[in-house]
Amino acid sequence: MGRQIRVRGGALAVALVLGLSGCAGSTGGADGAPDGKPGGKPSGKASAPAPSAPAGGGEPTAGDVLPGMVTAAVARTRLAGLKVAKPGTMAGYSRDKFTHWAEQGNKCDTREVVLKRDGSGVTQDAECRAVSGSWKSLYDGSATTDAGRLDIDHMVPLAEAWRSGAAGWDAARRKAFANDLTHPQLLAVSAASNRSKGDQSPDLWQPTDKSSWCQYGRAWTVVKSDYGLTVTEPERAMLTTMIDTCGR
Repeated sequence: MGRQIRVRGGALAVALVLGLSGCAGSTGGADGAPDGKPGGKPSGKASAPAPSAPAGGGEPTAGDVLPGMVTAAVARTRLAGLKVAKPGTMAGYSRDKFTHWAEQGNKCDTREVVLKRDGSGVTQDAECRAVSGSWKSLYDGSATTDAGRLDIDHMVPLAEAWRSGAAGWDAARRKAFANDLTHPQLLAVSAASNRSKGDQSPDLWQPTDKSSWCQYGRAWTVVKSDYGLTVTEPERAMLTTMIDTCGR
């Protein structure tokens, strides 16, 4: 698998003071599409308010693998607070408007940081490429020791974000969203599951491994809430179903 082209310009500070369909590795990209050259031009629109810092929510649920998670009770409250709206237009959308993968320092970009974080026993070469380790895909439970078989998924896909509010963001905010290591927005999953998901919302696509629904529903809700994105009625209904698998 080939080395991805990186976005130069220094490490992205994803503390999210600034103010991703499913993203792939060397052969696939965001929203389940083949990856193109990173880039992106400013939209010319005013910057939206910065996303809130990941909210607490009690102790993490056992088995959570994503950062910035909240409890089921907090997720239900956050879900109830989301604005319901019809999907926006895809006019003007381009994955290049969500610059990724950004440099994170020590020759690493966002993809490689996530591979290291989400794997077990991961070793990297002098160029920060994962050369060994083991990973288990949250969406379908598949295991691999080959990083080239993994995609880095955007929990809320870039195109879905565009339809639900990101069309009005500036380039810096989109870059922060596409490289967010603080909220539960990025995770390493099997390429097959990521490309099956594409840019679909939870009412249209769900992980085949239902044991992941509790995490998936909470993570999606947190990202949409912290970035001020909208949901549709069917989307909210399915998120409720997913969060209800967590118990009370």
